[in-house]
Amino acid sequence: MNKNSVMFIVLGVVAGFVAGFVFANKLNGSEMNALKSQTGQQTTANTNPTGAAPSDTLTEEELRTKIAEADRNPENFAFQKSLGISLYRYAAMKQSISLLTESIRILTRASTLDAKDFDVFVALGNAHFDIGFFRKDLASFTTARTVYAKALAIKPGDADVSTDVGISYYVQEPPDYDKAIAELQKVITANPKHDRAMQFVVQAYAKQGKVDDAEKMLAKIIEINPTNPAITELRSEIAAGKSGAK
Repeated sequence: MNKNSVMFIVLGVVAGFVAGFVFANKLNGSEMNALKSQTGQQTTANTNPTGAAPSDTLTEEELRTKIAEADRNPENFAFQKSLGISLYRYAAMKQSISLLTESIRILTRASTLDAKDFDVFVALGNAHFDIGFFRKDLASFTTARTVYAKALAIKPGDADVSTDVGISYYVQEPPDYDKAIAELQKVITANPKHDRAMQFVVQAYAKQGKVDDAEKMLAKIIEINPTNPAITELRSEIAAGKSGAK
């Protein structure tokens, strides 16, 4: 789940992939080709004589055929993992709750076949996160955090997953800004240059009207990455926080 897309949405910037949703403005070429290869759709020059870029859309039949194949081979971990992750990314790009639900089913199966695969648990957590975001469903965010905890048990301290845990508290309904800040501050303590975690801390402080704290964190972001594209919007968030505090 690309939570940078969440950042843009929260800031009011129109983006396409929302976490993975939400979440990905668009699959990159290698990811799209991976899913197309899963469905048997060819993308070579020989099958695309016009030289046009491959479509970023798969047919319902192509998707259902591969999902059915996964169901016929429930013990094939490699297939469940590959299809589950690819399907999640595609579902997130299309913002399709039905396909996100299918990806959860397949990834859950993969996680039972190998309870030590970090990537499977991350994708599974992201899928629950995305459904929580799209449906404004607190239970899905709670499930996402449970799954992220399993990923972190495999790879303790992973900064990106830990950041996603913090973000989940920020974007859930109702938000828990204190919890979001606490989780994200842990990431920043361990990774002092993790500006994505810092961005959400700025926003959470601004939402609480704690503009001094927000400005201090923004100053750190500017020091670390002065070209961060979120800086302008973060300043607007702080300005809004000042107005709300009056």
